[in-house]
Amino acid sequence: MKTKLFLFFLLITGIVQAQEKEMDEFINELMSKMTLEEKLGQLNLSYGIGELKVISEDEGPIDFIKQGLIGASGGYEGQKAAVNGSRLGIPLITGVDVIHGYKTTFPIPLAMSCMWDVERIEKMARISAVEASAGGINWTYSPMVDISRDPRWGRVAEGAGEDPYLGSLIAKAYVRGYQGDDLSKENTIMACVKHFALYGAAEAGRDYNTVDMSRIAMFQDYLPPYKAAFDEGAGSAMTSFNVIDMVPATGNKWLMTDLLRDKWGFDGFVVTDYTAINEMIHHGLGDLSTVSVKALKAGVDMDMMGQGYIGTLGKSLKEGKVSQEELDQACRRVLEAKYKLGLFKKPFQYHDKDRAKKYWLCDEHQAFARDLAARSCVLLKNHNELLPLKKEGTIAVIGPLANSKEDMLGTWAATSDTTDIISIVDGIRNVAGESSNVLHARGSYFTEDHFLLNRKRPKEDQLTIDPKKSEKLLTEALETAQKSDVIVAVLGEPRSWSGEASSRANISLPQCQKKLLKLLLETGKPVVLILSNGRPLTLSWENENVDAILETWHAGVQAGNGIADVLFGNYNPAGKLTMTFPREVGQIPIYYNHKRTGRPENDHSIFTSRYLDVSNSPLFPFGYGLSYTTFDYSDIILSKDELIGDDQLVASVTVSNTGDYTGEEVVQLYINDPSASVSRSVKELKAYKKVKLAPGESKKVDFAITPEELKFYNSDLEYDWEPGAFNIYIGTNSSDVKSAQVHWKK
Repeated sequence: MKTKLFLFFLLITGIVQAQEKEMDEFINELMSKMTLEEKLGQLNLSYGIGELKVISEDEGPIDFIKQGLIGASGGYEGQKAAVNGSRLGIPLITGVDVIHGYKTTFPIPLAMSCMWDVERIEKMARISAVEASAGGINWTYSPMVDISRDPRWGRVAEGAGEDPYLGSLIAKAYVRGYQGDDLSKENTIMACVKHFALYGAAEAGRDYNTVDMSRIAMFQDYLPPYKAAFDEGAGSAMTSFNVIDMVPATGNKWLMTDLLRDKWGFDGFVVTDYTAINEMIHHGLGDLSTVSVKALKAGVDMDMMGQGYIGTLGKSLKEGKVSQEELDQACRRVLEAKYKLGLFKKPFQYHDKDRAKKYWLCDEHQAFARDLAARSCVLLKNHNELLPLKKEGTIAVIGPLANSKEDMLGTWAATSDTTDIISIVDGIRNVAGESSNVLHARGSYFTEDHFLLNRKRPKEDQLTIDPKKSEKLLTEALETAQKSDVIVAVLGEPRSWSGEASSRANISLPQCQKKLLKLLLETGKPVVLILSNGRPLTLSWENENVDAILETWHAGVQAGNGIADVLFGNYNPAGKLTMTFPREVGQIPIYYNHKRTGRPENDHSIFTSRYLDVSNSPLFPFGYGLSYTTFDYSDIILSKDELIGDDQLVASVTVSNTGDYTGEEVVQLYINDPSASVSRSVKELKAYKKVKLAPGESKKVDFAITPEELKFYNSDLEYDWEPGAFNIYIGTNSSDVKSAQVHWKK
């Protein structure tokens, strides 16, 4: 058997080497024919030409493409101009932000991470690639794998939350889904890992802001998901806007070359984020020519929309500030990506109207979007088992997000088809059926803050708050509520409040929405709060006063149907939070895997690490999520108490369904190293398993632990483990766990 495997390995290795040789020979021949301007053109994303001479006032993107001055752009006409109209016929690579679907829009990435289901995330990415590739797209600016501990940052909606272990698994799933097993196939697209690196740690949660952290924090907590995506074979990377060790990422040679290429072995190409080269000027690193040189020498291959490369590097080459070898290396990497995508052989394979007609918003994709919308929901509270609702009586669905279709899409959904979005009230009507009477009232604006209300609205569509209309909306809502047996309040954030450039200093519900909720509660009717939003919110008052709270996020094109499936019990919620919910904004940054302090919270001393006005603990911790049933955990059983070297430890718990519904539970394993050469986190997620149990059923859940799970980065940035005691935790979330201890010798 070993001989056969070895022979198979040799066969595969030989095939790969032959393919690489063929690619090298093709690109060598092509580059030998290219002029300097054509090489610089390959490094230029979109239509800017910088300081190059414009031949005609009528020149536009197509003219520039024909001159070979653009390497990446979009559209069928652009590709036709590149292939049939330029001197060498070099095809374009076409990138778009396919973040959580193309035409079929799925829940936002933060929502999908709450499924703790990498197989479904991979399938989502595969569907996204199938749809996007039929529309002329062969490159996606995804996945965004930035770890973030600050829900004020709007771009948390695009990521997988705060944990590096789970984030790494999800990063790999995206890459596998997008790229498949062969990038040259017509239904795959190249992944672009962003934002490299540390962008999620922007100070104060303010987009584009500075980042400052230790190297240990980088390697232990923030870099793992990037590395996981590159290890999975991601074809490209995108630079971040922030500084790293006080040098902007886009001009940071340590990051882009020493770490990414030399240490991690990445062989794809690096593109800047939008005008990131130009923004180094504002960081104080010099003029456009200077920062363009810095970016190229750092290892950045393509300039997105900045025109720095195409406009200045020719002159810099003449002045000896960059070398021909450096320019050729960047050009080669871009051409290699195009070769791997099959663009030189089949440049128009990504423009396929028949495939588009077959797959865009097809029944199978819509059904899967509905499934993900349900599975992404997290049940935060269910006092007196108010949920699931019965499909009977009169249900009042009230709130500014109840019938808002477009807001269900969330951030980065520009390619989505908005005609088939299922609103929450429509979904409730669909699932409740004719035996229920579903009423609707808007109840309030999203906010009465003029700036927020008109965020991203064109000037001609600006809204003005009319106090009389606000009162009328409230009156209509209360009249509707009085006719009902149960109230479903749908509140939260419109889609424009999360995503890029959408940081919020106050992440509570707006006052007009909270006023509406208070008045609905005063009716004495049972109230279910549905949250539709792109980030964790501060919900202390809501948690104290509302009986049931369901976090549904921005759930995509099938939001209404998927959410209603959960409301009525067609699907028993199993989602678990991947980002901590603070009690108050003053607790931020807040995250489960924090370091210990020399003065931990202590009720018997005033000189301790705590707030005067609020508990240190979060409102809802990482890994939290309820079910319509209940689960009981046994104590942890360890296979050994003492281990040596490469021994394997098996830690087991028995999980029992003690309720009345069949349900799924995400069983979570955490480890803590209480005595090490550097201060370690209070606990770190190391594994999880999802189990499905019928009422009364029990299952033994085993976790195999080896020294690999004990490793960490020490002061010398060595990744290793140290002997000693280790605390093992298994539970339903990061706070509610059983514990046991082992001793491990080297």
